Amino acid sequence: MGLFSFLKNAGSKVLKEKEVEIRQAQAGGMVQDMINQQKASTLVALVESMNLEVSHLDVQVMGEKVTISGAVNSYEDREKVILTVGNVNGIAEVEDNIEVLEPLEEVVEANFYTVEKGDSLSKIAKAQYGDAMKYPLIFEANKPMLSDPSKIYPGQVLRIPPLMA
Repeated sequence: MGLFSFLKNAGSKVLKEKEVEIRQAQAGGMVQDMINQQKASTLVALVESMNLEVSHLDVQVMGEKVTISGAVNSYEDREKVILTVGNVNGIAEVEDNIEVLEPLEEVVEANFYTVEKGDSLSKIAKAQYGDAMKYPLIFEANKPMLSDPSKIYPGQVLRIPPLMA
């Protein structure tokens, strides 16, 4: 559990800020609570679309900060939920209140890495593992958020799992 920072202006544009602004103007000034509720619903749908097993998922939005809670079976699923929500344009922070129901005896959490301009999964693998050919480990660790190893973008945050001996 903790607070994770993301680049606000990077990520998928599922929140469609312009549409929200237009609707707000058309409605004569929709209250911020309604906008936050709409964003929360969109983020819940995004997590559900990733087929991640999260029970009692709750997403609260306060402007650029998201608080997520629920229960998952593994630290990997917890990290994937955090990244799914955080890698959305307009989200700067994710507060994690997700419970891991069946933790392994030894907790092995992944590192998070923010993609920089010019990065590729093989370049990241070389820097993290010392071997560019280990990029499939990073790709697999970030499914279903990544659909193709070449489709990463600056500002995106990725899971970098530890190498198992």
